[in-house]
Amino acid sequence: MKFESVSPIFSVTNLQQSMDFYRDVLGFDVAWSWGDPPDIAAVCRDCVEITLIQRAGASPAGASHACFRVSAVDAYYQELVEAGARIVVPIGDRPYGMRDFRMADPSGNELSIGQIIAGEHQA
Repeated sequence: MKFESVSPIFSVTNLQQSMDFYRDVLGFDVAWSWGDPPDIAAVCRDCVEITLIQRAGASPAGASHACFRVSAVDAYYQELVEAGARIVVPIGDRPYGMRDFRMADPSGNELSIGQIIAGEHQA
């Protein structure tokens, strides 16, 4: 048995605004939405899926934090800065072997995005 993927669930204050942000700023595709009007949706990019939920009784918006490992972190960081993303922690080399940064979506959910520094080994 092995784990094959993880899909974080982020509570959001405005589902449409969040879908637009993940699509237009972060480069994700909207995979599906459900409800009339929609109160839950998923956005995907490469092998990553994030579920967005705006539903009574869901966790408070902005209460989640997920970490994503990417390639070409510097180029992606520059794209996000140019697109106006809210950077919480600027890009930098960290003592734990990552070059990373942290940003927040419109609801305050935080995404740490990083790349293993060359020559470092993953535990």
